[in-house]
Amino acid sequence: MFHYHQPVMIAEVVQYLITDPQGVYVDATVGGGGHAKAILEKASPQAVLIGIDRDQEAIETASQVLAEFGTRVKLIQGSFSRIAEILIQEKIKTIHGILFDLGVSSRQLDAPERGFSFSQDGPLDMRMDRTQKIDACQVVNSFSEKELADIFFYYGEERKSRKIARSIVLARQRKPIMTTGELEKIIWDCHPGRRGGIHPATRVFMALRIYVNQELDELPKALASIVQYMKEGARLVILSYHSLEDRIVKNFFRNHDQLEVITRKPIIPSQQEIQSNPRARSAKMRVAQKLLREEGTPA
Repeated sequence: MFHYHQPVMIAEVVQYLITDPQGVYVDATVGGGGHAKAILEKASPQAVLIGIDRDQEAIETASQVLAEFGTRVKLIQGSFSRIAEILIQEKIKTIHGILFDLGVSSRQLDAPERGFSFSQDGPLDMRMDRTQKIDACQVVNSFSEKELADIFFYYGEERKSRKIARSIVLARQRKPIMTTGELEKIIWDCHPGRRGGIHPATRVFMALRIYVNQELDELPKALASIVQYMKEGARLVILSYHSLEDRIVKNFFRNHDQLEVITRKPIIPSQQEIQSNPRARSAKMRVAQKLLREEGTPA
């Protein structure tokens, strides 16, 4: 089942998300369909699910994984920032729960041709939607030294952002930087004598991915538009893997007057899950619920 991606905290997601077994649910980042499958298995045969993903390959995989559920599933390629437009298109007025899993799928990380990871050499790409024009190669080879340093520092919290940006600009003057392996070596050379800890390219690659896909812009747009479609008591479940994403979610939950925070502290994976799926180690799950109107309160 998990040949595409092993879903994180699957039991916890199902437990917190499903409030009405016959409800309408949205998986805004359907990926390989792992979470969606678990939701549909737990819910009643009357429940339906809308699955959204920017990656056409993910939609194709999910369609196979979820084929057994027939018309109970509708899969749509698109950004979750378009979620209001998608619900209108599908003639859905209210939903009972929505899930955002903000991580990159294992399939995307493990496929060298997608260019998300430095673990295998491949073209610098990093686009979740491969029809979009800008990719990581264009950013690395055409952005100014200051622009690159700002991306690495803001999106990756990389302390050596300026040194790495300077090294990239010097390297591309000799020849364009075309592969993940070439970029990884430039970053590695900026950390002489390094021992232990996370790989020095981790934060830079993450920053590039977030920038290329405009992830921190997409999330607030989606959150701002979804609450109006949630029924009273509907749940919003979000899995984040980066402190900037988690901060956006935390502040949105705290400041929205129609939401009640269910998880005062984020839920994290068990040690057993981290051992079986190391990529789950940075996950944080936050849950909010749309407030129930008091009797006599106007709609």
